[in-house]
Amino acid sequence: MKIKLENVEPAQIEARSFEIITEELRAFSLIPGTEPIVKRCIHTSADFDYAKNLCFSDHVVSLAIDAIKNGASIVTDTQMGRAGINKKKLARYGGTVHCFMSDEDVAEAAKANGTTRAVASMDKAAALGEKFIFAVGNAPTALVRLYELIREGKLDPHLVIGVPVGFVNVVQSKELIMDAEVPYIVARGRKGGSNIAACIVNALLYMIDGTR
Repeated sequence: MKIKLENVEPAQIEARSFEIITEELRAFSLIPGTEPIVKRCIHTSADFDYAKNLCFSDHVVSLAIDAIKNGASIVTDTQMGRAGINKKKLARYGGTVHCFMSDEDVAEAAKANGTTRAVASMDKAAALGEKFIFAVGNAPTALVRLYELIREGKLDPHLVIGVPVGFVNVVQSKELIMDAEVPYIVARGRKGGSNIAACIVNALLYMIDGTR
């Protein structure tokens, strides 16, 4: 079998990837202004289902960008998600990235209350009294707790990125966030992951400075 490879310079691989993605996305109808986010999720996963399953609340992209420009910080539910976010770009606007999952007080609270660490970490974020962007890519229990805290008036997030991956309560937790009356970007269904949560944040950051 003869396999023909594309002749692409190493520095051009990412650009060529986005060219292919843009070409193939012609078959889809995307919400204007959301294209860079959809493309980056596809680039991260090689999965064109994100052209169909990503859901955006009204004006969420402009609201999120304004929040970042005004120094909003981000809370993730995994260290992997935290590691994947471009913290240097975020710091230009005064924001930082937090993940409380490994904190001793979170572990103690989870054990004492019989919850997951993800739930306890959302409670810790709420107790700080700040208005955060939440990027959840792993734990549906984090999304459920966010929903409860929002409904109780204990949280008013700039944005909830709800993209946990899996099977148990994943679909339901995403639907709850879409009903929470806060700005959201949600990957409807079972697909997602910490890498997808991080790449959505990065897409927003890159949109601000005009890079890919």
